[in-house]
Order: sequence, then C-alpha cells, then structure tokens
Amino acid sequence: MKTPDPLENQDTRRLRLFLYLVPVLGFFPALWTLYRGQRDEPEQAVSRVAVILAFGWLFGYTLLNAGAPESDLWAIRLLITNSFLTSGYFLLSIWLMVRIWQRQTVELPSFNRLGKRVLK
Repeated sequence: MKTPDPLENQDTRRLRLFLYLVPVLGFFPALWTLYRGQRDEPEQAVSRVAVILAFGWLFGYTLLNAGAPESDLWAIRLLITNSFLTSGYFLLSIWLMVRIWQRQTVELPSFNRLGKRVLK
C-alpha cells in the first residue's frame, strides 16, 4: 500500500475520485487503479465501489435486456425495471460524487465488504 504523497495536490486527488465515479466510463480508470495497486487506501476503496457498482449495473442490464424479447407479457415490465436500475446507478454515482465534493467518506457497507472480498 502506498502512503499518500504530502506534496500531491488534494484537488487533483479529488478529481481522480470524481473520475472513478463517472457512470460507465469511470469503470476503466477505477479498474486500472485496482490493478496497479499504487494508490492509497481511500482511493482504492472508491475504486472498488465504482467497479462493483459498474459490474452490478452491467450484469442486471444484460439480464433484463436478454429477458425482455423472450416474453411478450413481461417485456414492458423488464424494460421498465431496466430503466429503474440504470437510473439508480446514475443517481447513486452522482450522490457519491456529491459526498466527495463535501469531503465526506464514500462508504457503502455492503459494497465495501464485497469489494474487499472480490477485488483484493
């Protein structure tokens, strides 16, 4: 684990945290941060949350879109559920960005535990 550089600008660090939480696109820099493992613990925690959220959204989005054309009765219900899932993912990402902007921690207990188990 890398200790934070005292000469590093805190605004640059917060900008990186914002980048990790950008829906869909922030997944790639967050995954790269976890892969490299060169950042401090709070930054890796935000990266884990971003990756778990993106994987969860992609998994749900794929399953709901795959099931919609197969059933005439359930098609509209699955597509509406898919839109709620996508809206929730975007709103949760924006809420986490606001918490970073307010200099609060980004803690989602179940996501943090899952992220530590899966993304070591």
